[in-house]
Amino acid sequence: MATEIYRDAWGIPHLRAGSAAELAHAQGLVTARDRAWQLEVERHRAQGTSASFLGENALPWDRFARRARLDDTARRCFTDLESRDPETADWLRAYAEGVNGGLAAGADAAPEFARAHLAPGPWHPWTPLGVWLATHILFAGFPAKLWREQVAAHLGADAIGLFATDGPGTSGSNGWLVSGERTVTGQAVIAGDPHRWIEDPGVYQQIHLSCPEFDVVGLAVPGVPGISHFGHTGTVAWAITNAMADYQDLYRERLRRTGAGVEALGPDGVWRRAARHTEVVEVAGEEPVEVEVIETDRGPVVIGGPEGLDGDPSDPPYAADPSGPPVAISLRYPPRVTGDLGFAALLPLLRARRVADVDRAFDRWAEPVNVVQAADTEGGVLHRVAGWVPLRAEANRLRLVPAWEPGHEWQGRHETPRAGLTDGVAVMANQRGPAEPLGVEFAPAHRHDRIAALLAGRRRWSAADMPALHTDTHLASASALLDHLRALDALTPEASALRDRLLAWNRRMDAGSADAALYSAVRGAVVRQLAAHPAFAALTAPPAYPEVFRPWLALLPRVGFALEHLLRAGELYGIDRPSAVRAAVEEVAARPPAGVWGDTHRLAPWRALEPETPYDEPGLSGDHDCVLCTSGVPGLTDRAARGPAARYVWDLARREDSRWVVPLGTSGVPGSPHHRDQLPLWLAGDLVPVVTDWALLKKETDV
Repeated sequence: MATEIYRDAWGIPHLRAGSAAELAHAQGLVTARDRAWQLEVERHRAQGTSASFLGENALPWDRFARRARLDDTARRCFTDLESRDPETADWLRAYAEGVNGGLAAGADAAPEFARAHLAPGPWHPWTPLGVWLATHILFAGFPAKLWREQVAAHLGADAIGLFATDGPGTSGSNGWLVSGERTVTGQAVIAGDPHRWIEDPGVYQQIHLSCPEFDVVGLAVPGVPGISHFGHTGTVAWAITNAMADYQDLYRERLRRTGAGVEALGPDGVWRRAARHTEVVEVAGEEPVEVEVIETDRGPVVIGGPEGLDGDPSDPPYAADPSGPPVAISLRYPPRVTGDLGFAALLPLLRARRVADVDRAFDRWAEPVNVVQAADTEGGVLHRVAGWVPLRAEANRLRLVPAWEPGHEWQGRHETPRAGLTDGVAVMANQRGPAEPLGVEFAPAHRHDRIAALLAGRRRWSAADMPALHTDTHLASASALLDHLRALDALTPEASALRDRLLAWNRRMDAGSADAALYSAVRGAVVRQLAAHPAFAALTAPPAYPEVFRPWLALLPRVGFALEHLLRAGELYGIDRPSAVRAAVEEVAARPPAGVWGDTHRLAPWRALEPETPYDEPGLSGDHDCVLCTSGVPGLTDRAARGPAARYVWDLARREDSRWVVPLGTSGVPGSPHHRDQLPLWLAGDLVPVVTDWALLKKETDV
């Protein structure tokens, strides 16, 4: 049969082809036509060549991508697929060929190419693997180990837990499964929303893929074939949340230069040759930069080198033994070790008919580690963790470990945990759940508890009921600060009135709420008060690690996201927290915000190039610990760069009653009617229908 491209009223592509490979080619083609600029940016990020057209600001990422061997790891994983799973390798090849076939037309439509003086480059069969790896290499937040090292060095190991929360750089999700016993149709409903950086164009692509083997709707990652995270085949549907697992290790390395290159000291006391070469990073408008790439038996060196770190190598925690050679830091991550990203799961997911098929497919999953929920039309349900987590010493999970000491080697992989449902319901929101044995830090339980409580409030649910859960704005984490406010006395009249108003507040972070704006202002002032205290002075200046790691090392965001812990701790290094809260409420009472929460809590999408005509981005409801998780950085900015990167409701009774939405639209081309047409719906909590009847679609072209 001919390969056909259809569109629905929202410009969402619906593709029909004679085989899985032909369908992958069409998916690559339509993605390149719709999102050529996005694909070009992602290809360069995977290669570590972004600075060649984005300039010096992109250099920190390029340095990291080169040193972490992202492109080389993608090539390794593709080579492994060619030998172990040739069908998937050919499927990836077909997708890359489709991208190459659509890039010229896509680039002609995208004004960013002319602005950047850039022509699109070719995609290789391993490029989708590189895009996936670049998207997720920081997903597990291994730089948090650098932060823990800092905290332990300056405040002691007991202080690490004070700052443990869903902090900077992590990505999460809400997800819930309601089995047929709790729905009006007798069939399951799965719903949720992945929380990621909001990007323009979006990180998820609504798509419909159909061939004689399967017919699937779902959210694809642009640049990667198939539907990995959220899909519905008609008889089975699945969705994921971030498991918050720890599966990447950082090693202190002792390196030395020799006449032949670089050597690293191993746990057996033997110096061994490390792989070493140099690469040149082109920088637009600047001189090229040379990057030394070193890889030990543990992994690529991502910080420092034979001459040590950029900071003082004798200052703890930089060196465990000041008398020894300087210390560098290497990264060990599963795909670099195993040559497997888990792409062998992608075709089996598309072909799945029952929960058992989804389960078997996710047995092949590797990166990142997710909690999976699935249900089928026969009443089957699934709630499990999927991904590759190494077995190793407990110390590896928490902080940096010395490469020259035995006991820190990987000893195989964990069995991934499974869980059941409670009263017909399963809820995951990055809290301690089935993945607890695999992780260190998890999100507070507020989102999980709120969703579970809302679901418990009614015995029977329908797919149409779910958007009300997506957009719930209750902020349970406000209790810690409000409890401190309640205990205050002897305030000025203005501060006393402010305190009383906040204590009467309904704790909803609605965009139109003046009380929510007041709460945020007080919270931000408390965060700044605590972060400025001399007890934390040693944490105000992060070590001279590469710039790409700074979001994990900045004190103010750490205090902001851990505020609930810090306010409730039994003792906090002599800090007078009541006085800090008093000062904050007096500060805000003297200069209260004039408007409502949405005046400052505004959408702030990431773009590789800012538009020539800036958008007036809308105000948002929600907050970091709300089910409607729209995250600013308390104490620093109310602007929300993270939030629901999509919303979905999968109905197993009737797929046509499923719904979905993305923050902006399906097209990455500014000015396209489908560039930002879903934004009003996303803001309102509405979703667009999932259309699967080809007679209701408009045919665009044959390929």
